[in-house]
Amino acid sequence: MKRITHWIDGEEWSADPERTGPVYDPATGQVAGEVAMASVAEVDAAVEAARKAFEEWRDVPVTRRQNVMFEFRRIVSDRRRQLAEVITSEHGKTVPDALGEVQRGLEVIEFACNIAHLVKGEYSEQVSTGVDTYTIRQPLGVVAGITPFNFPAMVPMWMYPLAIAAGNTFVLKPSEKDPSASLLAAQWLAEAGLPPGVFNVVHGDKVAVDRILEHPDISAVSFVGSTPIARYIYENGTKHGKRVQALGGAKNHMVVLPDADMELAADAAVSAGFGSAGERCMAISVVVTVGDAADRLLPKMLERIAKLRTGPGTDPDSEMGPLVTPEHRDRVVGYIDKGVEEGAELVVDGRGYAPEGYENGFYVGPTLFDRVTPDMTIYKDEIFGPVLSTVRVDTYQEAIDLINANPYGNGTAVFTNDGGAARLFQNQIQVGMVGINLPIPVPLAFYSFGGWKDSLFGTHPIYGPHGVDFYTRQKVVISRWPDPMHRGVDLGFPQHGS
Repeated sequence: MKRITHWIDGEEWSADPERTGPVYDPATGQVAGEVAMASVAEVDAAVEAARKAFEEWRDVPVTRRQNVMFEFRRIVSDRRRQLAEVITSEHGKTVPDALGEVQRGLEVIEFACNIAHLVKGEYSEQVSTGVDTYTIRQPLGVVAGITPFNFPAMVPMWMYPLAIAAGNTFVLKPSEKDPSASLLAAQWLAEAGLPPGVFNVVHGDKVAVDRILEHPDISAVSFVGSTPIARYIYENGTKHGKRVQALGGAKNHMVVLPDADMELAADAAVSAGFGSAGERCMAISVVVTVGDAADRLLPKMLERIAKLRTGPGTDPDSEMGPLVTPEHRDRVVGYIDKGVEEGAELVVDGRGYAPEGYENGFYVGPTLFDRVTPDMTIYKDEIFGPVLSTVRVDTYQEAIDLINANPYGNGTAVFTNDGGAARLFQNQIQVGMVGINLPIPVPLAFYSFGGWKDSLFGTHPIYGPHGVDFYTRQKVVISRWPDPMHRGVDLGFPQHGS
């Protein structure tokens, strides 16, 4: 059985852990390894390594930091298949899906390769007589990331490349459910030339999280996960004086108007609802059909769902893999049970499914509900599984009002052939990321990712320009080099232009 341990000060931590947790192979249901769960002392050791490394790393020329990112980008690109297979072995998603995750992480690494341009300041000459004003961006110090199980490579890559390239040092606490991808990244960063202590990984649970939030040497915390935990991270991190960006959960709606291309909408709903077994914060979990759209859309969705193949992520024929743990599978099945109990129409039932030879795996097949109402639990809660709900409304305005009343505001989409309706939708909808005739509006790395309302706590979205802002702070310098002949004291208030 493999042992996954911490990465501190440029090497794997050798001390025996006080506690460990299981790491499953979701396809078979077997425990494939155990992960060390960090104690307070081990978190402190990682932070101390990062603090010491920051003293030198912050002064490394920006072009050299940039070159480390270039080399790391080459390594990840060349070995993307290896990383994808590690993700599949612990998360369960299919290898093609994992390869897509790696690619989206690579895009942020590539953005960080331009850090020399991204951290440039501004300069204004002669703002007053002999006075110049300019700004410089400086790193914060030791920063931390706390990341979820659903994207064990990509979400950490949304954080640490920019943070490190900007001159910070980093402590990552990945999900203990699929921890190996982060350890592999640490090894590759060292191979790329990153000095010991600049990037550290500690595995664990609430013990590690709470220590990160309270540690006086950590200046900022980035988080992606559920809304209750995001709120906890934000409240406790800011209470201890830290800069915090905390991205929470989602309940993403896809509106289908009667004039939409129903073939395109059906492809999108099935793809975005069941990709990665629904374990995506940007998954579509509610299809809102307007007027008679449902009567034409649902038969096309059923045709596609019937052809989906659920199986182990390593099988090239699998389109959807298992869920990550037995507890998560049972949670999703519980939501399906609740939907039936509360009166939703169960059109496709994914309970009790397991591919032949993998009966002990953590599988739930694609599940589709119709005639879901906003008071039902399956509508209100983020299920994070392959469960798609259909809500029928009569008018466009009802669809807008439904989404705007929802406490989440991560992503949404509208499918229509009416440009005016689409433009009205993007203007009226109270959601941070909007797709028009595409279901998952995740921005590329040179924009920023972040929702509204209960989907984001703090003022900083993640990666992109806002990521650079988050991991740096601006300093304004006002300089005058006085004439050597100037003498005298002046107690008057300085006035511009004098």
